[in-house]
Amino acid sequence: MDPTEFQMLYAAGERNFDHADLGSINLSCISLQKASLIRANLRHANLRWADLRGADLSWADLRGADLSWANLEGAKLTSAHLKGAKMPNGKVHE
Repeated sequence: MDPTEFQMLYAAGERNFDHADLGSINLSCISLQKASLIRANLRHANLRWADLRGADLSWADLRGADLSWANLEGAKLTSAHLKGAKMPNGKVHE
């Protein structure tokens, strides 16, 4: 799925992106509040400054993703794969 298609679906009210293949996608500065991204592939995705408040990222593949400055307030990261991800606190998850 390309960024434009993803943004159009989200803008149209879609919130369920479970199992979506969004690897290496640029979603910087996008609002994904309350989106369901369970088991989504977000490997190496650019989520810098993304608004992920209340999003469900359980079991999502976020390895190597850039979450710098992302708002993860209330986001679920249960069993998410975060190795190598740049976290909002500026650290790379090991």
